[in-house]
Amino acid sequence: MTRTPILYWARRDFRLGDNPALCAAAASGCPVIPVFVVDEVMEGHGAAPKWRLGLGAEAFGAALAGAGSRLIVRRGRALDVLRALIAETGAREVHWNRLYDPAARRRDEAVKAALKAEGVEARSHGAHVLFEPWTVATGVGGFYRVYTPFWKAVRGRDPGEPLAVPKLAAPEVWPASEDIAGMGLGDAMRRGAEIVRPYLAVGEEAARGRLGAFIAEGIADYADRRDDLARDGTSHLSENLTHGEISARTCWWAGMRAMEQGKPGAETFLKELVWRDFAHHLVHHTPHIVETNWREDWDAFPWNEDAGREDVRAWRRGRTGMQVVDAAMREMYVTGRMHNRARMLVASYLCKHLLTHWKIGLDWFEDCLVDWDPASNAMGWQWSAGSGPDAAPYFRVFNPETQAEKFDPHGRYRRRWVAELSSDPPQAARSYFDAIPESWGMSAADRYPARPVVDTALGRQRALDAYSNRSF
Repeated sequence: MTRTPILYWARRDFRLGDNPALCAAAASGCPVIPVFVVDEVMEGHGAAPKWRLGLGAEAFGAALAGAGSRLIVRRGRALDVLRALIAETGAREVHWNRLYDPAARRRDEAVKAALKAEGVEARSHGAHVLFEPWTVATGVGGFYRVYTPFWKAVRGRDPGEPLAVPKLAAPEVWPASEDIAGMGLGDAMRRGAEIVRPYLAVGEEAARGRLGAFIAEGIADYADRRDDLARDGTSHLSENLTHGEISARTCWWAGMRAMEQGKPGAETFLKELVWRDFAHHLVHHTPHIVETNWREDWDAFPWNEDAGREDVRAWRRGRTGMQVVDAAMREMYVTGRMHNRARMLVASYLCKHLLTHWKIGLDWFEDCLVDWDPASNAMGWQWSAGSGPDAAPYFRVFNPETQAEKFDPHGRYRRRWVAELSSDPPQAARSYFDAIPESWGMSAADRYPARPVVDTALGRQRALDAYSNRSF
């Protein structure tokens, strides 16, 4: 085979099926060399996301090997690594699937400009979301700032059919690859990795199995069960979607078929997929959302910005004395994820009851969540804080006690994760003490706080007073 190979640059698209960049490279008939680079963007990830991305890359490498290909792994600045591979292989094309957060866009734009200037074809493809952010516009040509109109604009659209798994031609000689397992991507997880690992579903096969089980057993009751903290009523697909182990389009069509079959929760599931799209829509059009207040009139709000304060430390450690908030934080340390309803509660409690800057919570989630996504994380925190995209943000202060009564009426969620609430706590609750840093000095023998770090009513009134002292 004399045709020059094409590089497929994998980032958050660890799948063979419905992979536009991989399919475009394969369609040329040229040998395809899949490449994964532990680059400047990935090096900046928090402990759990970096570890989970490495696991995803390992699983993708195994899948490629099963298809007669392989994944070439290198470490270094993305442009430098790609240039080196181009020189080694003679490749004249590089394909990748787009990402939309500012760090990824800066990297990708620099890579594309440099490669094109050097005579190398650099092509990006849409694959991470259902609809490219610039293709969804208001009647006057602007972008959407509120979710409901965004949903109405896309709910009848066809995102296209998922692409089949391509046949990959191998090069005559493979370039050298580093061993991703030996790169230490999980070092920052320390002992937590062993606790979290059993809760993960890594790789395309696991992701498709998870989707199939949800469609068969969970989607019918999804609308009713998704907010029930004690029941397993969600799809858990966020972990796989953020790493591209399954495409949003594959999930969309599975949901559409379920809706056609009359399963009542299917439309709610489709709305959640579009909510994810909306996050990427916003991060594309307003990239400052990941770093600064989305609403500029919040810039003068007197947030507490000391991440080392005692009440913030109690929040991080699941020791606020507010049981549902503490249960949610502990769930995150044991499983690497957190129930969606609980995410809103812990974020509201930090930002409103503790009047703490949302950026402190955003950064902590980035360090701890295996399903961390820069767009969804930013939108979720700013929505909860009141500084983000919401039609009526500032006076919404979730009461964690009434929320617990409504969504965990029998206390099962709280007892599952807070060991101090039971004389014989379940293993999941005890695992928390094995997952957290030893320096925290915590054990199941500790007494649970007798009172919360801030009274619910007092915290709410303090937040409303702070809001009322400024104009929106």
